[in-house]
Amino acid sequence: MPVESPDNPNRISAMLLGWYDVHARTLPWRAAPGAPLPDPYRVWLSEIMLQQTTVAAVIPYFETFTRRWPTVEALADADMAEVMSAWAGLGYYARARNLIACARAVASRGGFPDTEAELRNLPGIGTYTAAAVAAIAFGRRAVVVDGNVERVVARLFAVETPLPAAKPELYRLTDSITPEGRSGDFAQAMMDLGATVCTPRNPSCLMCPLSAVCTARAEGDSARYPKRLPKVAKPVRRGVALWIEHQDKVLLVRRPEKGLLGGMMALPSAFEAVDNAGEPLGTVTHVFTHFTLHLSVVRAAFDESCLLQLDGQWWDIARLDEAGLPTLFAKAARLAMTEE
Repeated sequence: MPVESPDNPNRISAMLLGWYDVHARTLPWRAAPGAPLPDPYRVWLSEIMLQQTTVAAVIPYFETFTRRWPTVEALADADMAEVMSAWAGLGYYARARNLIACARAVASRGGFPDTEAELRNLPGIGTYTAAAVAAIAFGRRAVVVDGNVERVVARLFAVETPLPAAKPELYRLTDSITPEGRSGDFAQAMMDLGATVCTPRNPSCLMCPLSAVCTARAEGDSARYPKRLPKVAKPVRRGVALWIEHQDKVLLVRRPEKGLLGGMMALPSAFEAVDNAGEPLGTVTHVFTHFTLHLSVVRAAFDESCLLQLDGQWWDIARLDEAGLPTLFAKAARLAMTEE
């Protein structure tokens, strides 16, 4: 048994907030403990970018976006193609489309609402993001549960139910220890604890402010939690991308707004097997959320009728890094250029 019971919510929140006051990470979208609440725009933007993406990967994108579009009104006025280009490489491109839609909805109403219920009515904002923005940007009591929080709470209470079935129980337990005051700091403290101390492998239990009340530590095997069902292998899909070059330019197209990599600049492609498309240059592999894609890259001959059919545009090969290609097609382009 732990030295103290994890069922004392006031004790838990006090220990965690005391730790956070000293050890809070410095991040460009955060306000330091005790400082005025941060700009809701910056909180919202960071939370959208951080969905299924690491802090290290997000920081340069966040800084680029906030320099280029420093307010939600500026982002609302931005051209969709420019935003999609700036997002290139960050992945999960539906987030970028929702970003513009949400910014325009917020600008039209004169600012962000300050409650979870109203925030959830905005495009692209779900339960977690609404809670995070309400707590962190507006000081509302909200239950904020991301992957780091799930891990901390699963260990704190030694939750036996495996994920994802455990999610409702983990939400309830997080609710039970979330304080009325400083809920935004509490949420960020839980995130920081999971990211830096209560890590997936080799958690640093001796450094943890909650070690005295952690049931998993008392059992002697913190890393056993949270429990998970065995992973199911992702299906494999195949496709082809065309490298069509003419006078030091390459043909690019803009993908349809809806669907995979919607709205992004790309090489002409088909996400299915295509025979005799051109000279094979090699294959690149990219792992998406629900499947793995093997994309064959082929050099196709220039044809004016093909250009009209594809509704493409020529792009200087020397400036191809400015096109905002998503990671999949950036890999394909690098492969084609090395085969010159």
